[in-house]
Amino acid sequence: MPRRAKSICRQAGCGALIEKPGHCEKHRKANQVASDDRRGTAHERGYTSAWTKARDSYLRSHPLCVHCKKEGRPAIAAQVVDHIIPHKLKQAIDSGDPARIAAARARFWDSAGNWQPLCKHHHDKKTAAEDGGFGRRRT
Repeated sequence: MPRRAKSICRQAGCGALIEKPGHCEKHRKANQVASDDRRGTAHERGYTSAWTKARDSYLRSHPLCVHCKKEGRPAIAAQVVDHIIPHKLKQAIDSGDPARIAAARARFWDSAGNWQPLCKHHHDKKTAAEDGGFGRRRT
């Protein structure tokens, strides 16, 4: 069976030939580092020990995935506490705007109106749709 023609790295000015379309190894790593730097650590995004305790308590009182229930699927245990409206706490902190930080913190800790229990499947699906995963653009 014939082999596919090599592709050129998508990084501007690179020109390296690679087996599959995309970026060469050098630029793939550089892009991942840049992405990780923008995203920040879990702690920078607000996921501290206080969050872990609140999350565990919430999952004890809301043990089933709400999306599975809506779809009429068998009850699946929720493993993730999802923020219905993304809090964007790190971006707010990085902006330095006190009002924006306060609003992001309020969204982050709003267990009554902004948290929902999800199974890993539904959380991954929702996050990918919002954040541009699985080759999709951000919505």
